[in-house]
Amino acid sequence: MEETLAWLEQKGLALIESNWQIEAITVTAVTIFFFIAWRILSNRLANWIQNASMAWGDAIWHAVRAPINWLIVVLGASIIANIVGFEPVLKVLPTVRQIAITGLIAWGCVRFIGKAEARFSRGSYDVTTVNALGKLAVVVVMVFAFLSVIQSLGVSISGILAFGGMGGLVVGMAAKDLLANFFGAIVIYFDRPFKVGDWIRSPDRQIEGTVESVGWRVTKIRTFDKRPLYVPNAVFSHIVVENPSRMSNRRIYEYVGLRYDDGAQVGAIVKDVKTMLLAHPEIDTNQTLMVNLDRFGPSSLDFFIYTFTKTTDWVYFHEIKQDVMERIMAIVDQHGAEIAFPTQTLHVQGFEPEGAVIPPAMNQKGVGGIN
Repeated sequence: MEETLAWLEQKGLALIESNWQIEAITVTAVTIFFFIAWRILSNRLANWIQNASMAWGDAIWHAVRAPINWLIVVLGASIIANIVGFEPVLKVLPTVRQIAITGLIAWGCVRFIGKAEARFSRGSYDVTTVNALGKLAVVVVMVFAFLSVIQSLGVSISGILAFGGMGGLVVGMAAKDLLANFFGAIVIYFDRPFKVGDWIRSPDRQIEGTVESVGWRVTKIRTFDKRPLYVPNAVFSHIVVENPSRMSNRRIYEYVGLRYDDGAQVGAIVKDVKTMLLAHPEIDTNQTLMVNLDRFGPSSLDFFIYTFTKTTDWVYFHEIKQDVMERIMAIVDQHGAEIAFPTQTLHVQGFEPEGAVIPPAMNQKGVGGIN
């Protein structure tokens, strides 16, 4: 009888000891099941949201899809740790779980911000402003997540803020150039002297190209020979920046020289050229338009054309300019005139025509003759 009781007691203890293993295996299986089920369901939901063209649906789904995957893993691991009951793990389990959940929430917010930033960048919004607001939102999320983690670890936030006020002065002095570039970026975002895609140049520095990105520290510019140029943002606070991309028109300013022999036709040619410009469909007649004889050149009578095109596109502008110059040449030709080229007229005093008698004194070697 005693042997039977001892055997039953031994079996009961073994059964009790094996219960946590069974529970742990069960929870692991359930976690894996939910993880796989969520992956399958999320793929179908992603296709449905994409086909449904839901406003902001893709951004929200992109934000929660991956974090929920890992949330299932975190919750499953937390339950398994409770079942195992390992004392050191149980002490830190609530803190670790809270930090993990905080990190997943922050990750989801950052993913949503990235998707929203990409969505606004494809629209009619200013890309530079969208990028600035996106970066600022990410910084805010990370700061709140950091403070939440610190509080979860039992550290006083007020103490950190007090230390940050004093330590900020030290950091600011040590990283003054970095802070100067940071505030330079803020000035660019608010004053908006240029934006992503603009062609800019500086008469003060050898800076010219197309703006590709405006970061917190540097602005990336692609020069016209396709080299990347990284300019610290602080530089833009004390240099002159010219933004040709924002010009309202492009100017045609050229001189045309006519021969002095065509002086009688100059007035009619100038009048016809002005009429042609006024009738040209690509010339902005609301801007200044002048065609006048301007100067007596060394070998030509020079009149100038001063007008503006409607387009600001660099390539199309040169096509219009070529058309205008071809029409000017046609007008000059119609009046029987010619465009002058550099010439010189040489008047030789005492020149004798061919066949003239040369005095004997001039024919002597070394005296007015050729040695």
